[in-house]
Amino acid sequence: MLDIVIEARKASIGPGMDVRRILPFRLRRMVGPFIFMDHAGPVDLQPQPSTSMDVLPHPHIGLSTVSYLFGGQVTHRDSLGVQQVIRPGEVNWMTAGSGIAHSERFEDTAALAGGTMEMIQTWVALPEKDEEAAPAFDNYKPEQLPTFTDTGVWMRLIAGEAFGLKNQVKTHSPMFYLHVVLDKGTRFGLPSGHTERGIYIAKGSVEASGRTYAAGQMLVFNKGIDPVIIAKEHTTLMLLGGEPLGERFIWWNFVSSRKERIEQAKADWKEGRILLPPTDNLEFTPLPEDRSRPAGSPPPQALS
Repeated sequence: MLDIVIEARKASIGPGMDVRRILPFRLRRMVGPFIFMDHAGPVDLQPQPSTSMDVLPHPHIGLSTVSYLFGGQVTHRDSLGVQQVIRPGEVNWMTAGSGIAHSERFEDTAALAGGTMEMIQTWVALPEKDEEAAPAFDNYKPEQLPTFTDTGVWMRLIAGEAFGLKNQVKTHSPMFYLHVVLDKGTRFGLPSGHTERGIYIAKGSVEASGRTYAAGQMLVFNKGIDPVIIAKEHTTLMLLGGEPLGERFIWWNFVSSRKERIEQAKADWKEGRILLPPTDNLEFTPLPEDRSRPAGSPPPQALS
């Protein structure tokens, strides 16, 4: 049976970009190792890039960010010196580990003209033994990611293992992450063998246990339940989950199993000890002030 239904909430990550935030949720902080999920767009972009949509250099610790685009493109730059144009269907996996800073900018006029920007951004918490790992970035092209098709079904494995599929995307704990497209009337189930499993409805709607759920909702299922969902229309889903890692603390863009490590990260960013991207170091996102916020309420996170 369903454990919980999470409704996406509107969140602003900058003057030109609002997103639908799914995780974290006050009643469900994580699904497997996934601790954060934003759905940005679709945004109809103008012929000229909008700098107001840019996500300025900002820091992370203790997690991996996973960027997956449905449309448009964005340029990633990080403190390792990586500069990568992210395009639809690719997996862009950045492991922050002990600390990294990066930016995301919308700057290719030709790609933006008449286009539609849409991206799913997730954060995967790291096991305690990997929280201080060396930062890394990997880009995986669509041809490196296995797909499966059947009557009314198309799916791509983004990371982990599911339905007998696996790929070379480097992960740190047992998990699965899939992009699934269903035709109207198609029946579909969740992959087995994972303790925690969720379905995010990016587009369309599905029926589960006699009830209909729509775009912007995440369905999280109890362990041992093998639900059957039915697509009520042409539908796009993101399936995710895996094994829980234990309690994690999250503040702004920092994730850790230890509160004191987050305090250290705050000081490191404020004092300039987390380096800026060498090719994008003229501006940055300052550490947020949180004095006016209720206890335990984190400031808005950046997109990634």
